[in-house]
Amino acid sequence: MIWRRDIRVSKKIGVLECCGDRVLGLFGNSSIRHSSSPFLLLVCVVSLLIGGTANAQQLKRIKIGYPSLSFRQSNVWVAREMGLFAKYGLEVEPILFRGGQVATQALVSGDPPIVNIGTVVQASLQGYNLVLIAAVETKYDQIVFARKGINKLEELKGKKFGISGYGSATHNAANILFQHLNLEVNKDIALVPTGPDAERLGAMLAGRIDATFFTSSAAAPARKNGFNELFSVADLGVEVQGNGFATSRSYIASNRDTVKNALKGFVEAIYFVFANKKEAQKVFAKYMRTNDPEMLEDSYNGYIKWIPKKPYPTLKGIQYMLDLVAPQLPQAKNAKPEQFVDLSFLQELEKEGFFNEMAKRYPSK
Repeated sequence: MIWRRDIRVSKKIGVLECCGDRVLGLFGNSSIRHSSSPFLLLVCVVSLLIGGTANAQQLKRIKIGYPSLSFRQSNVWVAREMGLFAKYGLEVEPILFRGGQVATQALVSGDPPIVNIGTVVQASLQGYNLVLIAAVETKYDQIVFARKGINKLEELKGKKFGISGYGSATHNAANILFQHLNLEVNKDIALVPTGPDAERLGAMLAGRIDATFFTSSAAAPARKNGFNELFSVADLGVEVQGNGFATSRSYIASNRDTVKNALKGFVEAIYFVFANKKEAQKVFAKYMRTNDPEMLEDSYNGYIKWIPKKPYPTLKGIQYMLDLVAPQLPQAKNAKPEQFVDLSFLQELEKEGFFNEMAKRYPSK
């Protein structure tokens, strides 16, 4: 027998993970708590050690993409790091993309087959059958920061405004903001695709753009560099369909169980974060690549404020997005919000008592 050296245990949820072969198994789980004798526990561990290869084959490998380092992406991170995807039979490789546009293009190509984005409306209107199976954003957590000398929103006229890319959440939020300010793109204000948060911050410091958005996760560096915090788009009260868990109808047709298991891990991660602040912030720190306590605190507080425990997409928000893109995509005028969602997975979890089970397993403090 070969004894494994690379085993770690998550006491919070009872996951035993053999990192080398990605062999993951469960013990101490509430579902087996009535039979968790020391002998049975030993049998489970020995079985895992001996049958590593067999167990590894039981986990389905899948990539899940995400477009930014915001706390809204953290359900994927937490589910991966805390063994929640593995609990439901998946070995997930999280893939970071440079913004929502690139992430959406990747999903359209089918690699990865699931991406944590909300920008499915535009792609689907252009013939790509993408759908949201869950969503965690109904208002854009986008804060306007401007360089020194710009102290009011009205002073953005004639300036260069940075976004991560066309078709991204920052692009959509900018359109909402400019409508509010009666500013016409290319006439009254210039949109400049500048990349992710760190690159937009660098562009502001270099003077290549005059203003941009940062989420509450990324706002701390902007404040420390002395940029003026002007406005939060969320304060406009506009209900939108933002970040969510997206895939394609074709992938659902051939991999329904995989999609449902991924969603289970995604949802359980929400409950885990609410109940385990320190552990969640450690995961945030790893993926956000920072140990800045202010950023981690802002991210966690933003998560608790904005993320719903039952992540249903908003049909009203999708209709708003359809109205927003209709001038550029006339087919949006006849589209229905229901075309862009598949609520059957969340509805199944409701019927199976999954949300009630999560609430009992992770009582919020």
